[in-house]
Amino acid sequence: MADTCKNSCGCISSRNEPEPRNGLTETASAEWQTRYRIPKMDCPSEERMIRMALDGIDAVKALSFDLQQRELTVMHDGDAGVITDKLQPLNLGTVLESTEQASAEALQNARNSAIDPAREAGTLKILLAINAAMFVIELAIGILAQSTGLIADSMDMFADAAVYGLATYAVGHSVKMQVRAAHVAGVLQLILALGVLLEVGRRFWFGSEPQSTLMIAMAVVALIANSICLYLISAHRKGGAHMKASYIFSANDVIINLGIILAGGLVAVTGSNYPDLIIGTVVGLIVLNGARRILALKS
Repeated sequence: MADTCKNSCGCISSRNEPEPRNGLTETASAEWQTRYRIPKMDCPSEERMIRMALDGIDAVKALSFDLQQRELTVMHDGDAGVITDKLQPLNLGTVLESTEQASAEALQNARNSAIDPAREAGTLKILLAINAAMFVIELAIGILAQSTGLIADSMDMFADAAVYGLATYAVGHSVKMQVRAAHVAGVLQLILALGVLLEVGRRFWFGSEPQSTLMIAMAVVALIANSICLYLISAHRKGGAHMKASYIFSANDVIINLGIILAGGLVAVTGSNYPDLIIGTVVGLIVLNGARRILALKS
């Protein structure tokens, strides 16, 4: 089974046969199941990191993610120490909760979690196109409207597009190449996030006049785009964990868009640029944190 993922978060394999680390085949087995608590696993980027970190470990047979509980269950043979050693450098707060003998029921559940990679890959390409287009459009309108909120949200669109693009680029590449590609996306994301925060500081110091009408109009367009993404992902949210993560990530994007619309309204009512600067800072920090986590990934 080929593996696909979003925000952030799984490669698409070039092989058509089942891959044991993404879902067990009918004849695969595992001796142990180890459960990890991962408090900072809150977006597709983190799941992507985990998948790449554990790829190549022959003892790992399958991965099962519980996004709501921030837990990872690894089906494996042998000692869990090598798995823990790979997870700790990711700086996601990983804690080994328990290790127990793998049950027949757990193995069957892993087999039943099989997904349709071709269908997910098609959805991911559409999401990539939407986010890439919105990054360019929203950045241009943000500059025209003098809105740090829109500029910051365009960086968030870039971050999403980078994650989708990384999943597509990684087809058939080695884990080391996947990590390099992730670092390139992380560096670009870091530069853009820092640029947004510096721009917020500059406008706070020297002043700015955000255009509330343009802010609201562009935020509504972005809201529609993210709602479309949310709709497309909703068909997969009960499938692979990476698609569930993508669903949560897109839902957060919708909330950000609503925040920008609110900020635009407050700018219109108060005549102050502070609401725009505040929402710009919040979104900039979100993108910056995503970049930090991507750059923490090691091969």
